[in-house]
Amino acid sequence: MNLQQLEYIVALDRLKSFSKAAEACHITQATLSTMVKRLEEELDIVIFDRKASPILTTECGKELIEEARIILTHRQNIQQLAATLKGKVEGELKIGIIPTIAGNLLHRVIPSFLIQFPHLHLHLFELTTDTILQQLKTGELDAGIVSTPLQQEEMEEAILYYERLKVYGISSKNKEYVLPEELASEKIWLLEEGNCLRDQFINLCAINPKKMNSNLNFQPNSFESLLNFVDHFSGLTLLPELYYLDLPLDKKEKTIDFAAPYPVREVSLIYYRPYAKLRLVNALAEEIKRIIPPMLETATIHNSELQIVQI
Repeated sequence: MNLQQLEYIVALDRLKSFSKAAEACHITQATLSTMVKRLEEELDIVIFDRKASPILTTECGKELIEEARIILTHRQNIQQLAATLKGKVEGELKIGIIPTIAGNLLHRVIPSFLIQFPHLHLHLFELTTDTILQQLKTGELDAGIVSTPLQQEEMEEAILYYERLKVYGISSKNKEYVLPEELASEKIWLLEEGNCLRDQFINLCAINPKKMNSNLNFQPNSFESLLNFVDHFSGLTLLPELYYLDLPLDKKEKTIDFAAPYPVREVSLIYYRPYAKLRLVNALAEEIKRIIPPMLETATIHNSELQIVQI
């Protein structure tokens, strides 16, 4: 048994195809098939059901591959430790980030992060929270940046920052603040189902989405679409503070705050401990915490005045 064989069975389990797994491992299909067969013979266990289409991993094979992933992660950690001991942060880091955070966070953090760690290969993917959780568990991602708390016991959550939630569609010239209960009867535009910010808006203001916009069902997946609909069809929507900071002045004037206690979105870096590249993950977390919190209004507000909106 060798580490290459473990890499091959992990790839085959993930891709469910000998040809795709061979391509991902940069070897021929014949070599992959031979190496996997030798491992099965050595262990006297059938790892894959080759008669199924696509290929299925047997129950015994699933347990074996789970251990293989852990072994391969330990190898990566040893390599990273050696690099760190030499004063370097290097290697590969794959991060999933939800779209409502990505668009206004990454451009503020990633340029300086890459300058600071030029030998680190960073891969960023915009994904839903559910997909991020799934890919963390399979080792396809090293960490995720999402809205929390998630109440996932197997996931570690490192809080990065809190950003205030604001209401778009009410002129700040005419009103200083709004109460959540005042919005329950208003015409509200929400992001698509499954988006955490949608759920937070509904929970915060006790909104019944079934009663809204009865003659039009539109669930956008971007803030730009939300703002356009508010501007042309009236109504209100919810924006996080980082997105607000990137708005032009005329749109900022259509945005007001909630009254205290101030509703905030908790943003965290999450990871699944058995597969965590902790040194690389911590380097990214520290860079985000260095840059983002000082530019947010929550930096000057006492924690007792903040209300974390649940998902």
